[in-house]
Amino acid sequence: MSSSITRRAAAVIAAGALTFGAAACGDGKNDEISKQAQDQKGYVGGDGTVEELPAAKRDKPVTLSGKLLDGTDWNVEQARGKVVVLNVWGAWCGPCQAEMPHLQKAWQSYEKSGKNVVFMGIDQRDSNAVASSTLKKWGVTYPSLANDDGANLQGLQRKVSATPTTLVLDAQGRIAARVSGATTETTVRNMVDRVLAEKA
Repeated sequence: MSSSITRRAAAVIAAGALTFGAAACGDGKNDEISKQAQDQKGYVGGDGTVEELPAAKRDKPVTLSGKLLDGTDWNVEQARGKVVVLNVWGAWCGPCQAEMPHLQKAWQSYEKSGKNVVFMGIDQRDSNAVASSTLKKWGVTYPSLANDDGANLQGLQRKVSATPTTLVLDAQGRIAARVSGATTETTVRNMVDRVLAEKA
């Protein structure tokens, strides 16, 4: 009996590992963050799972600052009062590139409507030249923070356990939703729209 249970457990673990590998890219620099993230409010990393937190259960505002790919300084506090979409990505990550058109379409829809929504990429492990070239290739027009060897992930409350990861911050700068793994335009817009509605 115990042998049968062990075999079944091993099969489940193996299937989970395959799902994770298909949905997100591993990031050696994020290994410690990945381990720490496992106990954070039930978040599951890497399989595209969507997690949304009601306002009463959100943590304090995140901290995030750095230089954009064009050298401009940026701090998330500049976006207070707006809903912020943060996307952790890398040019070396296939799922990151696959989701870029989806994120761009979502960004364009909010930009055209004039809603208070900010999109910001957070590049990992690329030179500025490679990152900029990748964004140009996929037609991404929203800005991105340059790679700083993972330092900019430290203020995101251990919520980045996979690359890509997309976070939605409410108007106070608190994490309201997360997708760990690749996402779609529909998913992003649904999350953002729900957070926007909180302000009404």
